[in-house]
Order: sequence, then structure tokens, then C-alpha cells
Amino acid sequence: MQDSIMELLWSTSHISGGNASYVEELYDRYLHDPNGVPEEWRNYFDKLPRVEGVLTQDTPHSIVREHFELLGKNRARPLAAPGSGGAHIEHERKQVKVVQLISSYRFRGHQKAQLDPLGLMQRQRVPDLELGFHGLTPADLDTVFQTGNLFIGTDEAPLRDIIDALEQTYCGSFGPEIMHITTFAEKQWLQQRIESVRSNPVYSDEVRKGVLERVTAAEGMERHLDSKYPGTKRFGLEGAESLIPLLDGAIKRAGQYGAKEIVLGMAHRGRLNALVNIFGKNPAELFDEFQGKRLIDTSGDVKYHQGFSSNVMTPGGEVHLSMAFNPSHLEIVSPVVEGSVRARQDRRDDPLGKLVVPIVVHGDAAFAGQGVVMETFQMSRTRAYGTGGTLHVVLNNQVGFTTSRRDDARSTEYCTDVAKMIEAPIFHVNGDDPEAVAFVTKLAIDYRYEFKKDVVIDLVCYRRRGHNETDEPSATQPLMYRAIRKHKTTRTLHAEKLVAAGVLSQAEADQMASDYRAALDRGDHVAHGLVSEPDSSLFVDWSPYIGHDWQAPSDTSYKLKALQKLAHQMCEVPDGIQVQRQVAKIYDDRRKMAGGALPINWGMAEMLAYATLLKEGVRIRLTGQDVGRGTFSHRHAVVHNQKDGTCYQPLRNLFEGQPEFDIYDSLLSEEAVLAFEYGYATTTPNALIIWEAQFGDFANGAQVVIDQFITSGEHKWGRLCGLTMLLPHGYEGQGPEHSSARLERFMQLCAEHNIQVCIPTTPAQVFHMLRRQAIRPTRRPLVVMSPKWILRHKLATSTLEELADGRFFNVIGDTSVAADNVERVVLCSGKVYYHLLEARIERQQTNVALVRLEQLYPFPEQELKDALAPFKNAGDIVWCQEEPMNQGAWYSSQHHMRRVLDEIGPELPLGFVGREASAAPAAGYMSVHLEEQERFIDAALTPGRVSP
Repeated sequence: MQDSIMELLWSTSHISGGNASYVEELYDRYLHDPNGVPEEWRNYFDKLPRVEGVLTQDTPHSIVREHFELLGKNRARPLAAPGSGGAHIEHERKQVKVVQLISSYRFRGHQKAQLDPLGLMQRQRVPDLELGFHGLTPADLDTVFQTGNLFIGTDEAPLRDIIDALEQTYCGSFGPEIMHITTFAEKQWLQQRIESVRSNPVYSDEVRKGVLERVTAAEGMERHLDSKYPGTKRFGLEGAESLIPLLDGAIKRAGQYGAKEIVLGMAHRGRLNALVNIFGKNPAELFDEFQGKRLIDTSGDVKYHQGFSSNVMTPGGEVHLSMAFNPSHLEIVSPVVEGSVRARQDRRDDPLGKLVVPIVVHGDAAFAGQGVVMETFQMSRTRAYGTGGTLHVVLNNQVGFTTSRRDDARSTEYCTDVAKMIEAPIFHVNGDDPEAVAFVTKLAIDYRYEFKKDVVIDLVCYRRRGHNETDEPSATQPLMYRAIRKHKTTRTLHAEKLVAAGVLSQAEADQMASDYRAALDRGDHVAHGLVSEPDSSLFVDWSPYIGHDWQAPSDTSYKLKALQKLAHQMCEVPDGIQVQRQVAKIYDDRRKMAGGALPINWGMAEMLAYATLLKEGVRIRLTGQDVGRGTFSHRHAVVHNQKDGTCYQPLRNLFEGQPEFDIYDSLLSEEAVLAFEYGYATTTPNALIIWEAQFGDFANGAQVVIDQFITSGEHKWGRLCGLTMLLPHGYEGQGPEHSSARLERFMQLCAEHNIQVCIPTTPAQVFHMLRRQAIRPTRRPLVVMSPKWILRHKLATSTLEELADGRFFNVIGDTSVAADNVERVVLCSGKVYYHLLEARIERQQTNVALVRLEQLYPFPEQELKDALAPFKNAGDIVWCQEEPMNQGAWYSSQHHMRRVLDEIGPELPLGFVGREASAAPAAGYMSVHLEEQERFIDAALTPGRVSP
């Protein structure tokens, strides 16, 4: 077969377009096994130049195909087969080299692009953009070559013109980095859009004036603030004024695609400018903040952390804009924005992200340095967290605080290289060329809508002042700031360019600046298209959830018959789904529980809480690393068919038209995932949003989210959030990192009724706790120290009646012992109760009462007082915990307990029983764990004895 094909090939005397596919196949075989092709072809392929990314074993077939299509494209100039000595072979070989040169520009043109407004960026020589690297010479510049799939409007052109087109396209103010994308259609789309206009589309005079007006507004805002409040921190936008036309253009372009909401996240730099010039915040309000006036009834936050929302009119209609609140932890806002966007998309039934668009503005140093950026990128194409593509704008000052050396700031060439992990296109653009920025912005939004993927704009600019307006930057960057002092502003450069082109006069440019300053002086709104009477359907109404006390009543009961009916429904698995053996046993037991033949265990109670809430119209979202099954195999909300691996979720199939029950196993992230769920919960008040840690200990990887958002967001920003965190907690001898959810950290953060901290000990308690969180109009985070060991404990069960007719008890007293006989009352929370109970039963003790605090914060003082009231003869009260003394609830809660005891009787002391203070959360040896446990349990049950 091989010989006959070769004979046919030789008989044609050249490689025509018709057999180019055969040559491609031959070349593919050569790459994998050079000895597998005839010698003549092996010699020919051996002589082909090798260039990075071209004609190697990793070469995409599209590039190989391009080579051979070019060889056969012009039938008038046949290419002789190897060894035939054709007259045009030298020209055709150079044709291949021209194709390689084109490819090199696409791969590496950005490394030669004029990106730095200051001209200080150190760029290494790019040898494969030079003629000699490819075996070409200046003598070839006037030779006509095929342009292949280079989108410049002609099939052939002199090499000089080809290079000129490539230089304009890839090496000017715009340096696209796109060849790391493996999807051919995406690359071809981008190449067509970029090359067809040579990265420099022709704009009308009106558009060019509009860009100048937005740059003028950006500069005018900073100049105004500097004159009114000199030396005051504002993290100004000087040097990066092109961000304002960029954001303005992105919003308008997204509006043309039908977007209804845009959520923006950004750190400090330029935030105040964007609030006024993009979001339409009244300048007078901003000036009041600079004067220190209190504008909202909270502790407040600094000006450059505040969020804002407004509605603007775009060519496609009205769009709601929301700027996320953002603490100083910079990039942590990124996943918060994604969560807020996903919630809005779910509310609008917008799975492709056409109606709600996320935009995140990053700093260059933080983008390269903070791991949450990588985590957020990794989330972008997942089922649970995808938002249809995010526009990332890196406001690249080329310096992070005082660090500008690349070999100090990162290990990669660009700060944006992390984005390559998801094959996002990266558009490097010079911030001093606002029209190039405008082109890149439209391209980025178009790409996002075309391919539903993230896209990055690297806005290379500079920072005219220091990190903030109180810094003297020349102390650490003398050369950079010498150049900046001599450098004209972006607005000045752009105005000069337009005046020179005759687009407007210098007087008109000056008047533009004067008009903007006058508007600020009058206190006018200066954003484009601001809607004075916004469409309320574009945003969520939080008014039903504002102003409620944490003790707001809620009826969490559920009629017994209806409960049993739901219990049976949620245990139904359709025929044809082969359930794994242990899972089948769990579902069989649940059916028995539904009929009253078995007591309710933890997993059944939790699932019933979800089922009843769904029946009452509450949407539920549950995410975490193993939530489908549950880390400790108690949930099994997702059934995996053993035949084909498909999944079935009973709670998604309870009844027609039910609310969504979304349950997703998350990627192995805590920080980004918890931040995402916080963002989701702050945008969805009428749902139960839950994040479960694989082990409660792992929440410490998301401590910044807990500190900066969950526990303080309402206090700083008036931002309500009903997020629930399930943190498996309990000492079972599994070592320091699998025992403690760091209860003490949450307790330390408790103040002003900001969060709820609960440790339920029965299935009925978890049932009512979850229902209370959704039904009660109060919207505050719920932190749950959830169990591990007691998930299947024989004593940790409840009855159907306790679920149907009960409620959540903040304190559970002890009625199992005669109150008059009690000499000691042990106060405790969580799993340790069962250790105490089992030991008391084994000892047949009746002189010790066990009182459980199921809610540690807000502290239930009156309920504790009521629970202690029967034990009038007890002269000994201790707090018992399994955590070390310096951890757990002891230090943060003892003053609450003492206040209650003082009201009962000032002679009642409060002692501590538990593990000794420890630097680590728990022992790593089982023997040590058991010795410690036996010691403090014995001390707790011995009246008069406390820990040393």
C-alpha cells in the first residue's frame, strides 16, 4: 500500500493540495518513528528547520497542515518532490520559513511589543522574530510569498509587507498572548479579530473624543481630590487612567449582548475613581467621607473598601452595576464576586452567563503572588462555580508597594502567567494608548461571550505617586520615579495625538477638562448613562430580612404525617439504579425510620430538614469537598449507579416544580470556595446556603474569609449574610489536624450578635437548627461544630415526634436524675456529653447532672439559668470540654456562665475540667488521647475535683 501511494505521488511530480493530507499523515508518522517513512521523505523532513512550537513532536496538526497546504496552494508553482531537483524548490523551502516566521510572531510577538509607558521594562531579545533565525535575509524582503491563514486581506504579499503587518499586529501597544490555547477554533477566532485590523481599528472622531472624555474624567477626579485633600490616602489612579474607559467600554459592550447585571470586584487602586466616574456615586458624598462624616449606621470602613450599586443605561438597555465590598486582603474579593454572580445567574435561570457578567480588577503583584487567584481560576469551568467567563483586568503598576524587581515579585515573565493554567487569552496593552485599550476591551468581552471563558487584560501602566499618597516612592524606586516625573500624563498624550490628527482643537480638549471640574464643583453626577429611577427588578430585595433580632421567633415544627410522607419520598430510588451495598443498607434503614421502626439518626434528620424546606419553597445549595456522600459516610444525598456511574439525587426529585437542591463536591479548596459561598449567600437571602469542611480543622485555610467577611461584614458594611458552615469537630484520637474546628477562634470573633455558634448533639437538634436558619427572617452566619463520632452513636438518636413537634433548644437540661440528689452540675457542649453520659451510666451515678449548651453564641443566659434552676442543692458547677484549656469555649464563654451563676447565687463557683493547655489542638497518639480523656472524664464526674 505504501509503495503504491509513493508511486502515485512521484507520478504527479509535485505535492498538490489534493495530497497534502497524505503528506501530513506521513509527517506525523515521521515525528513518532523517523524510520517508519521512506528515506527520501526522512531526509526531507530532517532538513526542515525547528522552531519553538513549530514542527516538533508537540506541534499542533493545524500548523503542520498549514505548512503543507501552503506547499500545494499555488498550482502554478508546483513543488518538486524530494530528490526531484525542481526549479522552485528553494522558493518553496523559504515559503515554509515564512510560515514559521508568522508563527513566531503569533507565539512571541508580545515579547517585543511596546507595552511599558515608561520604557523601563526589561525585554530580552527575541531571536526567532529575526530573519536570520529562519534562514531568511534582507534580500528576501521584496519576494512575494503566500500569506497562508494570516488574516491581512491578501493571499500573497512581499515579505516586507508581511513583516510590517505582523509588527503592527503583535508588537505595537497591544501584545496578545494567545498561542497557549489548544483549541484551534479559539485561536483562529482571535487571530482573525486581531490580524484583520492589525490591532488598530479605525474609530470615528466621536468615538475617539469619547475615549478622551473618559480619560479626562479619570485624571480630573484625581486632580480634584489632590487639590481638596492633599496628602490624604485615596490610592489614586494617576498613571492608570485608561482603566476608566476600559470599564466604561466593557459595561457598554456587555450591555449590547443583553447583560442585565455586572458585578465588579477590585482592590484599592482607582476604586474611588471608578465609584464616581463609572458607578455614579455622587462626588459630594465622597467629599463628605473625606471629611470624616458618618454616612451609614455601622462602624464603617475606609473609603477605598466600600461597595456600591447603581443602574446605568447601555446601548442594549438598563444594566445594574454592583461593586463588591473589599477588605485589604486584595485578591480575596475575586471568589466573592464569582459567588455573587453565580447566585444572580441562578436567580435568573442564566446557566450560560449571558445576563450576569463578573469583572475583577487585580493588582499585578497580588495577581502573581496570592494563591486564591489560582484557586479562583481553577473554579472557573467547574459545575458548582462556573459563571460563563470572567473579565480579569490586571491594573499593572509594575510595582507592588515598594517591590519592582521581577526576581523579587515573581518567578514568571509576566504577572499574568498564572492565567495560562486555564488557557485564558492574555491581552497585554500599553495604558498610555487608550484607543488600544478600547479595542482590547471590546475584543475581551466578545471573546467572553463567544467562548464562555475567562479572559485577561494586562493593563500595563504605572503609579504616579507612591503606594498611597503619603509615601515617597523615589526612596525605593529612584529610576522609575525620575522617569515618571518627566512623563506626560495619559490624558495629555492622548489629547496631543487627537489634536495632531485634527480630531479636535486644543481649546476643545482644554474645555473638556474644565467642564468636568465644574461638574465636580457643583456636586453633579459624572458617570455616563446613570439611571435616576432604576428598575428594581434588576436587584434583590433585602428589606424583609433587615432589622430582626437574633431571637426572632420561628416555628420549625412539621406535621407528622407530612413528615413521614416526605421521609418515604426521599428514600425512593428508581428501578434500574443499582445501589452500592452499604448505601442500600443506609436507605433501607431510612425507610424503617420513616415508618417509625427505627429511631432517627443524624443523616436522616439532616436530609429531612432539607426535604421539608424544599417543600416549603426554600432553595438549598450545599457544597464542600465530600458533601454528596459526606466525609464520614452519613449523608449519601447522591446515589451512584453501580452499573454505569450515573448519579441520582432523591432530594431533586420530590415533586414537580420544587425549588432547586444543588449539591456539589467542591474542588480541594477552602479559601476560594468559602469566599464563593459567602458571595452567593450575600446575594440570595431566601435560600439555605451551606459550606461543609471536609474536617473542621481545614477551615483555617479560609481564615481570611471568616475574619474579613463572615464575622465582620455586617458590622463594617451593613452586609447581611445567612451562610451556614458545617465544621466536623470532635476529639477521637485522629491527631492535631483532624480533631478541632478551632472553636476558640470563632468564639473570639463573636460580638454584637454577629454570628451564631452551635454544637447540636441530637438529630432533632440539627433538624430544627437548619430549619430555623432558613425560616427565621434573621440573616446571620451560622457556624456549626458538627459531629463525626456521634453520627451513628446509639445514644445520639431522636424520634419522629421530636422532629415533628419540637424546636431547637439553645440549652438542654438534665431530667434523667433527681434534682435534689445532684451535688455537681457539669456544663458542656457537643460530643463530650456522650462520654460523660456513658461514664455516668457505667458508674450508676445519680449525683451529677449534665447540662448541654447547644448554642454558645449568642449566649443563652436566660435558658441556662432556667436549666440550672432545679439543682438548688448543687454546690459545685464545672465547665467540661474535650479541647485543651486554652482552646475550645472556656476562655470566651466563662464570663457569660459566671454572670448567670452570680444571678442564681454568688456563692456558686465555676471550675474547669478538660485537657491541659496545649500548643497543638490534639494529641497524635491514640494512647495519649485515651489517657487524657479518661482523666478529665473522671475529674468531671467527681464532685469537688477539678483539673489542675
